[in-house]
Amino acid sequence: MGENKPDVLQGTLDLMVLKTLESMGPLHGYGIARRIEQVSGNALRLNQGTIYPALLRLEQRGWIKAEWGTSESNRRAKFYSLSRPGRKQIEKETENWERVAATMARFLAPSN
Repeated sequence: MGENKPDVLQGTLDLMVLKTLESMGPLHGYGIARRIEQVSGNALRLNQGTIYPALLRLEQRGWIKAEWGTSESNRRAKFYSLSRPGRKQIEKETENWERVAATMARFLAPSN
């Protein structure tokens, strides 16, 4: 039987990437993916087809910046960092997800 890892909703992944860069500083895509997996307790599994489109989307929105550098394994890699608009977006996205979570909690709570 295969692993049953849930799909990551697009908006959720965006916030996870932004929060990862906020807490860890500049990272390359592979490092971001592994850190998200680690923080999720390995409940999530991110492959290149998931993380790199998200990074491109966030870069196009101006929420993250990218610079070429050298990885720990001495390979050329793109390192991503949070931009000023990205820091502001974290606040907006966090408020939105807290609102969604509170709404879902009301539906999941036993009714009186």
